[in-house]
Amino acid sequence: MTTLALKFRPRLLSDLVGQEASVKALSNALKRAKETGRLHQAYLFAGVRGTGKTSTARILARSLNCAQGPTAEPCGVCEPCLAAEKPDQNLDIVEIDAASRASVDDARALRDQVQTRPAFCRYRVYIIDEVHMLSQQAFDALLKVIEEPPPHAVFVLATTELQDVPDTIKSRVQIYPFRLIPVPVIEQRLAWVCGQEGVTAEGEALRLVAEAGQGSMRDALTTLDRVIAAGDGKVLEEAVREQLGIVPAVRVQGVLESLASGDTAAVLDHCEALASLGADWTTFWRELVTALRLRVEKEVRAGKGPQDLLRWARVVQLLLQRERDLRDTALPRVVVELALITAAQLPHLAPLESLTGSAARAAGPVSPPPRPNSAPAPSPRPAPEPVKPAAGATKPEATPLRPGGEAESLRAACAELLKSAGARFQGLTSAFQVATGLAFDGTTLRLRFPANAKTSFQDLEREQANPALLRALGVTRMEIAEDGPTPGERPEDRLRNDPALQELLRLTGGEIVEIRKEG
Repeated sequence: MTTLALKFRPRLLSDLVGQEASVKALSNALKRAKETGRLHQAYLFAGVRGTGKTSTARILARSLNCAQGPTAEPCGVCEPCLAAEKPDQNLDIVEIDAASRASVDDARALRDQVQTRPAFCRYRVYIIDEVHMLSQQAFDALLKVIEEPPPHAVFVLATTELQDVPDTIKSRVQIYPFRLIPVPVIEQRLAWVCGQEGVTAEGEALRLVAEAGQGSMRDALTTLDRVIAAGDGKVLEEAVREQLGIVPAVRVQGVLESLASGDTAAVLDHCEALASLGADWTTFWRELVTALRLRVEKEVRAGKGPQDLLRWARVVQLLLQRERDLRDTALPRVVVELALITAAQLPHLAPLESLTGSAARAAGPVSPPPRPNSAPAPSPRPAPEPVKPAAGATKPEATPLRPGGEAESLRAACAELLKSAGARFQGLTSAFQVATGLAFDGTTLRLRFPANAKTSFQDLEREQANPALLRALGVTRMEIAEDGPTPGERPEDRLRNDPALQELLRLTGGEIVEIRKEG
């Protein structure tokens, strides 16, 4: 029985999919050879397995020897074309597996054989597969014949490891790269194959098969063959997931929703269910990252705000950073659970500036230490209880910004204006609290930020031209700037001298033990 990979093997350059650049270059080379009678006689096809290197080498041999050739479109009915369909029985198409014939004696035998003229074709084509497996002595023996081949010989070398081919060989051949085939291209080809075979296939099932091919059309067709056999002539998503060991889609979406809601208990429940299914954690990880990428794309196209987008971007970044740990560990489940628990809590973490600003405002102004031999400070008067507004009373409007006001008064006024504007801009209050300088000239509000308040600077920078924010503050435009680092000052020194951090340490009784740079 012929497998799908052999049955639907390309027989013309136009049948190759995903290699448009190399197909176009070869077609033009054959066209010029037909017009001028000159042909380059050594080619090197380089790329990963299953991308069409050997198939293209056979197509090239057929195109060169066709009765109407050289041509990119061989007739398929002449004797050389028919003989090319069975290269093992064709004396003028010689296929050599360099993995099993890598010695210098094999290369010397080939060098002697090259002098023999073709039996009945125009060219004798030598296809050397996995050429990188040749020994250095074999490459040396092959070099001369490739550099000055007899007029009837054409060499097509194929390799999956281009870096292992000596430069002396690469400098004497035309190199054609064979790229990984995109998943949509493989999926489209699989759908066409299913149509030719009369097989019913679900779109999502074909996507999974295409992704399992990892850029190789041959691997994808081999997988499709197995899935069709297991599904009694049908390609269904659940059957594909079972055959390939891919976790059920409902589990992936369940984990995704648990991350969105920050439900760590649900995350652990899903991991327990995956363990009971005997799921492959690496495969699950790849499916989850793919689903997260689709979620980010959905959020972007829906026009969501920067906070939502950054939240999902941080989750994806965290999972990608833990991918190496997953590959190297003997306890993949532990790595997955810890990474997902951390990712679930990311949306609930507050920036350090907001924590330090809130703590400082809650503590109030810090009283200076008493002077020696001075009278004790009088006890502070009890603060009067705030007057509760009567039922139905309207909320007083915030005081507008005053041109030329002091930085502290402007900071307090901005906080009140943002509070009056509702919950939309209250997250920016901490940015105004850490700004080192504020100035208002009646139309433009200017703010400066220290170098260690980059997060607050970036948060306000994204919104500085927002018309709604400008209306809430009662200004025409906003200008923000970031102070540069002090010359000679180290990053850890700037962190130690950060007033907000010092205030946080004072309120919590903490201390700085170690400062490390991550990443």
